[in-house]
Amino acid sequence: MSTEATLLARCESKCELCSSTSSLAPFAVAPQTLITVDYAAMLCDTCRTQVESPEDMDVNHWRCLNDSMWSQVPQVQVLAWRQLTHLSRKGETWANELLDMMYMEDETKNWAEIGMDEDEEKARDVNGVILQKGDDVTVIKDLPVKGSSTIIKQGTVVRGISLDADPRLISGKANGQSMYLIAEYCRKK
Repeated sequence: MSTEATLLARCESKCELCSSTSSLAPFAVAPQTLITVDYAAMLCDTCRTQVESPEDMDVNHWRCLNDSMWSQVPQVQVLAWRQLTHLSRKGETWANELLDMMYMEDETKNWAEIGMDEDEEKARDVNGVILQKGDDVTVIKDLPVKGSSTIIKQGTVVRGISLDADPRLISGKANGQSMYLIAEYCRKK
């Protein structure tokens, strides 16, 4: 049996993400490039287009992940996790809730993380917005300053931040002191 025929039999001729029956084709799950039974999923045109260009996502289309994230097929789990992660970064709380419920083996989770886009390594605020040098941010909760009894109060504005080699950290001045802050405890102004 050919690879495509095996994939069609596995998915019962339905898109493995949204269950559509139209325009199905095998899709190699990154970082893999070869279409094999172990590294490909059958996707409809809509899912394939949006997986390849996550910035153009139709949020409502991806409500289907509520079902497909429970698939026993690792490559389907990887695609569901990646799409939910993209949606979560766009502020979709329902996607974040599904990510919290989702279970994957460690090997599958590593596969999912390896294939994510380069934005993964950029400093992001609490809402998933990418922070850039010179941005102003607001601290979203009281933060103790390490090695000091000082506390940076919620609502403190840090102007003209700098980025660190560690994408989780930003640096800037607050209350006249230079310090490092964890990016996810800030909100871009």
